Amino acid sequence: MGAAGRRWLAWGHERVGSGCRVLNVVVVGWPDGDLEAMAYHRVVTAARSVGHVVTPIDLVETGFRGAMPPQERADYHGESVEPSPDLAEWVAAVRSADALVFVYPTLATGVPPALRGWLERVMLPGVAFVFNDAGRVRPGLRRVRRIVGVATYPHSWAVTKLEHDNGRRLLARALRLNTGLRTRVRWAACYERDDADPVTRARFLARAETIVTSL
Repeated sequence: MGAAGRRWLAWGHERVGSGCRVLNVVVVGWPDGDLEAMAYHRVVTAARSVGHVVTPIDLVETGFRGAMPPQERADYHGESVEPSPDLAEWVAAVRSADALVFVYPTLATGVPPALRGWLERVMLPGVAFVFNDAGRVRPGLRRVRRIVGVATYPHSWAVTKLEHDNGRRLLARALRLNTGLRTRVRWAACYERDDADPVTRARFLARAETIVTSL
């Protein structure tokens, strides 16, 4: 996997009775044929099969930069931050989301730089969290009821646990604090990715599909 790989952000809307369920899928994908790209396509297809509308966005093609510009970083310490114009559409999608699904390969024990940068620049004060009248931090994404991770790992389950699985900690703990205590986390994992046999890969992909279709 290299820097030439493709990165996508996708989100969709599912009409449920008189309400509207929104599925957000943040994908850091790589060239076709890689397991992460296969997982991305299977997740999107599964989402559409139960009524979701998924729109992919190539973060490389759109010129997305994970690094937070100096002014954004300075503004970040305020109680509410006006999102950059190029991020406004993504911020709006996150605010209306019922579920957030992240598909990514684990790099250096955590999420890839592009995904980390996306989280830092989109999950802003006033978006991911807010301050009450007493100045205390409160969740800003109370609409979110599910966080899903679809992740591949270079090492075994045991080694991944010893390394603390920082990607999962970031999404299942830190991000979840912004969504409220009732938010559930579900996870599909493929360990020892490079040595995984076809059966292991197939089970991983099937679990990802099952999770998404049961949201």
